[in-house]
Amino acid sequence: MKVKILTLCAAILIAVSAVAQPKEGTRQVHLDFHTTEHLKDIGTQWVKKEWQQRLKEGHVNSINVFAKGHHGWCYYNTEVGERHPNLKFDLLKAQVDACHEIGVTAQAYVTVGWDVLDARNHPEWVSTGKDGVNKFEKMEKEAKPGEPFPWGWPTLSPEGDYLELLLKHTEELCKNYDLDGFWFDIVPVANINYNEWSKKDMEANGVDWRNEDEAWAHHCKKMHTFFQKTNALIKKYKPNATIFYNWTTHLYNERVFKERFFQYNTKQDLEDLPTTWGGYDILPMRAKYFANTGKQMVAMSGKFHAAWGEFGGFKHKDAIWYEAANMMAFGAYVNFGDQLHPTGKLEKATYNNIGHAYAYIEKIEEYCIDAKQEARTAVWMNFTGTDKDLATMLLEHQVNFVVANNLDDWSKLELLIIHSGVQLTDNETKRIQAFVDKGGKLLILGKGAFHNESWRFDIGAKYLGDASYRIDYTRVSDKLTNDLVQSPFLNRIPAIRVQPEKDTEILAEVYEPYFDRTVEHFTSHDNTPYQTQAAKHPAIIRKGNIVWCAHNLETIYAKEGSQVHCQLFYNALDQLLTNPLVKTDLPSCGRMNLMSQSDKNRYVVHLTYGTPHQRGRAKVIEDLVPIYDTPVSVDFGKKIKQAYTIPGKQKLKIETVDGRQQVIVPKFRCHTAVIFEY
Repeated sequence: MKVKILTLCAAILIAVSAVAQPKEGTRQVHLDFHTTEHLKDIGTQWVKKEWQQRLKEGHVNSINVFAKGHHGWCYYNTEVGERHPNLKFDLLKAQVDACHEIGVTAQAYVTVGWDVLDARNHPEWVSTGKDGVNKFEKMEKEAKPGEPFPWGWPTLSPEGDYLELLLKHTEELCKNYDLDGFWFDIVPVANINYNEWSKKDMEANGVDWRNEDEAWAHHCKKMHTFFQKTNALIKKYKPNATIFYNWTTHLYNERVFKERFFQYNTKQDLEDLPTTWGGYDILPMRAKYFANTGKQMVAMSGKFHAAWGEFGGFKHKDAIWYEAANMMAFGAYVNFGDQLHPTGKLEKATYNNIGHAYAYIEKIEEYCIDAKQEARTAVWMNFTGTDKDLATMLLEHQVNFVVANNLDDWSKLELLIIHSGVQLTDNETKRIQAFVDKGGKLLILGKGAFHNESWRFDIGAKYLGDASYRIDYTRVSDKLTNDLVQSPFLNRIPAIRVQPEKDTEILAEVYEPYFDRTVEHFTSHDNTPYQTQAAKHPAIIRKGNIVWCAHNLETIYAKEGSQVHCQLFYNALDQLLTNPLVKTDLPSCGRMNLMSQSDKNRYVVHLTYGTPHQRGRAKVIEDLVPIYDTPVSVDFGKKIKQAYTIPGKQKLKIETVDGRQQVIVPKFRCHTAVIFEY
């Protein structure tokens, strides 16, 4: 049944993607506005002309404005909910009308999962765990008067009477307001609700709520119902409205992702705050996956420094510029979060900073939107942190790639990378094997594609077992020595043991320690040195078009940051990838991405350079240094008529180097792109 549901969801996604999707602005702001009843001057300083002026200064052409926030109060005249008791006018209507006067689209924000007012009015709606505990209520009761109150919200699930309330809010907004779209936040797709109503609902439907798998399947069914009913309602009144449900595009839970809840979005917003939410290498992988859904992507970050929605938190304006350029470089519209002051007054400083970035985006966006990701290298995702670990190694070495999972056409691919966390289904295995049978190449790390004590593909070796020691060492052959020491180097995560076949080529060997460091036997300060003879099980092998690495190189690099493991990965990859579409030698903090705009007969090679520094709990970008004389080498199989950089359209000389077409970008700061017209 699960396979049938997933197949049906995939069919729906393809059908929806084939239809022209609603469009919205390329330079957006997501304006938070969560205000308690304890604040008295809600909206008292909102002035239309000043609001419009700030948006103009920010070069903003789209904004998400609030209909209902996490405290449960509405900011419009409502008969369904309750308008904020200290708001004296219809703020939503005023904002939407003001935006439309200056050509800015306005989408309504509606909270779903977090709602203090409805939780207090209807405690029976609040989601709980199997223990039946309302964690927010418990936290409130246990808090001592006057002590700092921790971050947290009551969570409600869109089902039963609460679902009906949400639908009434949506219909009211559709009928009464000239909205361009809807932005639903905190949709609890990953959280099974075990409150009394939900348990009785499961029992009534023959579901054993004590069984995790049954409860999960029923939860997913209810979530699909919420999405379907809400979409149908919006399309009835506003067929051209954009629709987005937050938390459907986070790459954090494979089980959630396989439900493909994101199919109900008309565009894919990728919420992020790279300073403190995991860094700057999450966006590229997400963007490359969602680029294959046939819908516009909107990359989101915040003007905030450390926490989403913080008041008084500011990034440097150049950090916003870098982030915005990087979003465009990976094919996404740009959105920066702001938090409106309770008085309704937009801060001039915020929109000066955003405007600094968006003025640049205006100059380049025509070369970035409605473009296709292009590469001869692909990766297979499993929607965990291991995806990001692999992406970081590829990005730091300027290896351009696409995501294979939901890519329909593999005909242009030369190489597929399967990292150590990937577990394939039988159908996925058949598709990849067909790729190999046609000459495609595989680079497999660790137990990627491992099943029933062997690999799903013929790697040229028999599985013996996991490592015998807690550490080991790698020594490379002559074929993998590029920028690597030819001496055993330390692996703090040891190799899987295999027995290679006679015709399997050994590219790197494993050296084991004399013994594990224990209280019974240890030597020196840290790890035990290596034995003088190589182990019988190898570190890297090759059979035909498949290279297999015995170590989880992406995980070791993520944990240790050791250059030797990253370089070893590149050297193994270079054994297979013979002719990438594009190459450059940007330093490791640079990023490169290739897009194509076939309707305009051009390829676009984006180059960005920024250096995030860890400062306390945040990654900070503040120094955008110029980069000089960057070669960009391409092999598109087409005759290139001219090449130039944007912005500014500086023409570049095209030369033939090693059978490839090459240009030199003399200088750029933060971002540039090379346009190859054919």
